[in-house]
Amino acid sequence: MAPLIIPRSEHPISRKMIDEEALKVLYRLHRHGFSAYLVGGSVRDLLLRKTPKDFDVATNAHPHEINLLFKNSRIIGRRFRLVQVFFKERKIIEVSTFRSHSEFEETIAEDGKIIRTDSFGTPEEDALRRDITINGLFYNIADFSIIDYVGGMADLKQQVIRTIGYPNERFQQDPVRMIRAIRHAVRTGFSIEDQTFQAIMRHREEIRKCSPSRVRDEFSRDLKEGAAQPFLELMLRTNLLFSLFPDLLRVFGDRNPLKDQDEPFFLSLFNLVDQLVKMGRTVPESILLSLFLTPLLKSVTPEHPFLGERERYLYSMQTIRLLLQQTLTPFSVPKGIKEMTSQILMAQWNLKKSINRGMISKSLRMKKYFREAVLLFGILAQAKRERVPRLLRNAVPSDLLPWWPKDFGRRRRFGRRFPSSTSLED
Repeated sequence: MAPLIIPRSEHPISRKMIDEEALKVLYRLHRHGFSAYLVGGSVRDLLLRKTPKDFDVATNAHPHEINLLFKNSRIIGRRFRLVQVFFKERKIIEVSTFRSHSEFEETIAEDGKIIRTDSFGTPEEDALRRDITINGLFYNIADFSIIDYVGGMADLKQQVIRTIGYPNERFQQDPVRMIRAIRHAVRTGFSIEDQTFQAIMRHREEIRKCSPSRVRDEFSRDLKEGAAQPFLELMLRTNLLFSLFPDLLRVFGDRNPLKDQDEPFFLSLFNLVDQLVKMGRTVPESILLSLFLTPLLKSVTPEHPFLGERERYLYSMQTIRLLLQQTLTPFSVPKGIKEMTSQILMAQWNLKKSINRGMISKSLRMKKYFREAVLLFGILAQAKRERVPRLLRNAVPSDLLPWWPKDFGRRRRFGRRFPSSTSLED
């Protein structure tokens, strides 16, 4: 198939927009007679006039040839080898050889053995093995043109997310592509074209066949990088979230009479997380998991007025442990993160008790999870449009709960209303 070649005069990418180290890699490969293309998300972002996080390079040079060209490099990967080229300040440019199929697509013989592993290919094959069309574009350092084998330029103009090839087949080959399609729709603001959207709905249960650790890494990535709220909203719309976490049906399924309240509250929690990320804050994974489990925890811990305070506490602790075991264990969440999540959730009861007493014990302040527990308390309070008591705000660094005015106590004495907005910028 002949590609569409877009000359430099017809696209906006300038070498000034490309990372200096990436240009060094591209030019050295080119000077030694190899093809050298900037590939994937970096080309997409440059065409959208965004600054790429990473610059990846693809070439027809084999890994050992690349390694010989760059003394500051190493070959990584067992089945699909690529080369990492190291520069100052821990900057890494990854260089891969054109491949004929995806890392997660395998050709299997009749006896069940994999008969195809690290197979190199042509630029066309490399483009066709990628997930969506807007990620299948190449920037050629030889003449500064864009090479398009997959219709990515047209989809960029039309602002649509479309799989390369037939979506039913692509999602069956690698179900994680469904998460990536949703991710790119959210981050670009593009719409998912109808066939791709319907294929996600049709094959969503296939996601359970993927490696738990791989699914966990892909999913947690989308909670961390500033677009968690729209990502989860689209995961709910496609029902893919229920394929990953079936227990969430009891909260967000049609049988829950409070669904119309619980779902907006759940999304508002991650809207606050997104705002924190955009302010440059790093939200620990234990906090993300705690927030994710909060609606489910609420649904399985109804009020028991006939139970005493101690019994309610013990019941809640047991419920948290069972919920963590049932929900997170299948996704290979590291033991340390799971334990921290458990402690943060359990600490909410102690924080409320401390507020009622008007004093936080030294033993609670000294706990390694205290700061995270207060942050979770603050996010939940903000989502409910409640105030974080001064007792807690004074117990942690002032930047932990950035949305509360530092002079809140003085404002209250003069009768000014507490802000009710859920914006962190108030």
